[in-house]
This record gives sequence, C-alpha cells and structure tokens, in this order.
Amino acid sequence: MIGQVLINGAPSDGRIPVTDSSVLRGDGCFEVIRAYRGRPFALDDHLDRLQRSTRAMGIQLPERHELAAWIEKVAAEQVDGAIRVVVTRGASVPGIDDPSLVIVFGHRWDRSEDMARLHPVTAPWHAAGVDWALAGAKTISYAPNLSATRAAQAQGFDDALLVSRDDTILEGPTFSVAWIVDDVLETPTLDLGILDSITRRHLLEIARRIGIQVSEASWRLDRLDDATEVMAWSTIREVQPVVMVGERRFPPGPITEALAERFEEIVGLGT
Repeated sequence: MIGQVLINGAPSDGRIPVTDSSVLRGDGCFEVIRAYRGRPFALDDHLDRLQRSTRAMGIQLPERHELAAWIEKVAAEQVDGAIRVVVTRGASVPGIDDPSLVIVFGHRWDRSEDMARLHPVTAPWHAAGVDWALAGAKTISYAPNLSATRAAQAQGFDDALLVSRDDTILEGPTFSVAWIVDDVLETPTLDLGILDSITRRHLLEIARRIGIQVSEASWRLDRLDDATEVMAWSTIREVQPVVMVGERRFPPGPITEALAERFEEIVGLGT
C-alpha cells in the first residue's frame, strides 16, 4: 500500500525522530496530491499552496524544483493514488538541532463510487471569517476536524459538515462542499477561512466554462432546504454526490454528474 518514502529527498524507511515537531506539537503543514497514470495533478497549484502555508508558519522549504522532482519521482512509482507531502519544523526539544523534514510518500487510494451522508457539526475552532495568522494554511493539526468526523459517524453518517456557531455552512473536515439552488452552483466563500481547495478551484472553473452560474458567498444551513443537489469535492473524493445532510435528502443530480465527467476529462480519465 505504501510506496517509496523520501525524507529531504533521500530514500527512507519512513522513521522520523520522536523529537520532531510533527510528533510532539503537530507543528507543520502538508499537501495531498492525486497521481493519475504516474503524473501528479495540478502540481504547481499544490506547490503554491504549500509555499503559502510554510510562509505563514515560518518554515523554510527546499528549492521548488527539488521538491517538484521528489513528488514527480514518487508519483511515477505510485502511478495511481495519493502523494502526501508533510513539512515539519524540526526538533521541538531544547538542545536538539534536528532540521526540518520534508516527507514525500505515495499510497494507493481507490476512487470511491459511494454517495456521502453528512451530519452538521458545529466547529467552534474554525476561523469562520475571522482573520488570523494561519488563515488558509494547510496545517497538520487536524484533530478537531477528525473529531467532527467521528461525531458524525457515531450518529450513523459518513462524515461531518462543519458549520459555525451561527449555523453558517463552512466545509467538510477534509473536503469542500457545494450545492445547486435554481440551477446556480453555490459554495461557501473563501472569506470564511475555508481551505482554498485545488479541486474546488478547478471545478468552479469547469462550471463557469460549461455555462453554469457560480455564486460564492455565506449561507446558513437552512439554505440547503432549497437545494436540489449537494456535492463534496476534494483531491481524494473528486466529485462525490451528497445524498443526506442531517434529515435533508438529495438525489444525485445532473450537474453533479456533469462536473464529475468534466473533471475526469481534465485529469485524463475521461473516455
């Protein structure tokens, strides 16, 4: 399942120091890049976002061409699956001078054909529009998000839909969300502090290109009372129909299907 592991560009058995910031403090950032037929999708977009994350955290990255070469090497071996890039600050124990780490490895991740059922979970830790130092950074500190996923699963759902304290729709723990109202594709604005998802960005471009009106704004959860389709977007999920949000039910719809088909074309899987 796990392919080649590179740490700072060198082949590794995957072991890292117990003193590393990622272990002791959750202090680092990451990217997940999908490999299709041995090539990383939207590599420049992911590297741009990784640079923004490390800049916000004050962590130095290797030269961009070196990092790209490491990712491409792992993707070529993995062929199809997920390529994970984790950047740590280095040692978090006084007196130890271990450097920052850039970990690159690949693993298999089959495309899911399932439909998602989401349970709304309040996310008091989410910025929800309040500006702060790490707004938009993709940090490795995902414990609150994964706790929300477990809370949703305990209620019999597949995953969570994060909402603010005033019921503003935000995002999923590891994915973006969008829905259709009166043939308009609606999705939460980045001004809410949600992740600038690469998949989201490409799908909004696709939607506009095929003539679908797009609206990025702030909506409360009851906006979904008027929705005819709901979908989840991410590197791993790609375009996934959402058939339940709480007690609300949604059939898979034609716009979700059209976006999924166009996305398959741009990643090279279309027929």
